[in-house]
Amino acid sequence: MAIVRVRQHVNPLAQKYQQPTQPPVWSDVFANPQLPLHLDIGCARGRFVLKMAELQPGWNFLGLEIREPLVIEANRIRDERGLTNLHYVFCNANLSLRSLLASLPPQTLQRVSIQFPDPWFKKRHQKRRVVQPELVSDLAEFLPTGAEVFLQSDVWEVAVEMGDRFQENLAFVRQGDWLAENPMPVPTEREIATQNKGEPVYRILFVKR
Repeated sequence: MAIVRVRQHVNPLAQKYQQPTQPPVWSDVFANPQLPLHLDIGCARGRFVLKMAELQPGWNFLGLEIREPLVIEANRIRDERGLTNLHYVFCNANLSLRSLLASLPPQTLQRVSIQFPDPWFKKRHQKRRVVQPELVSDLAEFLPTGAEVFLQSDVWEVAVEMGDRFQENLAFVRQGDWLAENPMPVPTEREIATQNKGEPVYRILFVKR
């Protein structure tokens, strides 16, 4: 399988990423759009949701990614595998998430994951981080009661900031302290690489009130 080469980090505030993405017709991309949906924001090459879709055929899986070549390749692999419960969308999540959520069949979005987002270490670049108050507010508006939000990072300050952003919104309740184990049945490629180096992964789970 050829590896698509792309820039590791993309500036979501760049002009080329300021055009909102039109939501797909969900009945065109999912065999059954009424299944519960797991949304993975910043899915990169999409291997996590690919494996999840294979493991959990009773769910739909949607990956959002800002690097278009990765989305094209991920949808090609999905088609090769014949998966009708998986789709990838090229978009700037901070710009297009609200319209995507509003277009979904009501009550279907049941799980959201944001895993190892770009850390943007420099202070002047931190406004590029994906977990902004507006993104949390959009999820709070459209997630049904009991839906889960799973966050993880290998960068302590990023994990803390993501957790703080969700805790600041009264719609979300943190489930305990940091999680020692990943509650998902599939680890991401970054998670595997981090743990193979003996480095920590910081995980948090929230539930919508």
